[in-house]
Amino acid sequence: MFFYSYDEFEKDIKSMAREIRDDFSPDAILAIARGGMTIGHFIAIALQNRNLFSLNSIHYDEQSKLDTINIFNIPDLSNVNKILVVDDIVDSGESMAEIKKTLLKLYPHLDIKIATIFYKKTALLMPDYKAKEATEWIEFFWDITL
Repeated sequence: MFFYSYDEFEKDIKSMAREIRDDFSPDAILAIARGGMTIGHFIAIALQNRNLFSLNSIHYDEQSKLDTINIFNIPDLSNVNKILVVDDIVDSGESMAEIKKTLLKLYPHLDIKIATIFYKKTALLMPDYKAKEATEWIEFFWDITL
């Protein structure tokens, strides 16, 4: 297991935010709840972008992958052109591919880019902006258990 600290996160977010700002400059940021919420918040602040939205996607139950992908609470993106979708990790890529497909079906005009802290080389979909390859289970500094 790998512990991902706040100090590493801050460094990675600053680096990714500079790359995103210079390359894409999104109209809005869409955080995938729950894993993408912290990243979405920090990226929005770094980019000075107040258009921060979220949606829910459930494809895992704790550490087990489910047979279905449930996407809900999709915001109204009809007045947005360039959107940055953020999450903590692209693992199999199935969820992110389905999210992108769903968003484009509802809003075909969207230019969508994806940013994640971690990614796996074997994912169906590679993020446009990423910080680290995931090679083991990651415990994030925001993972709180009681």
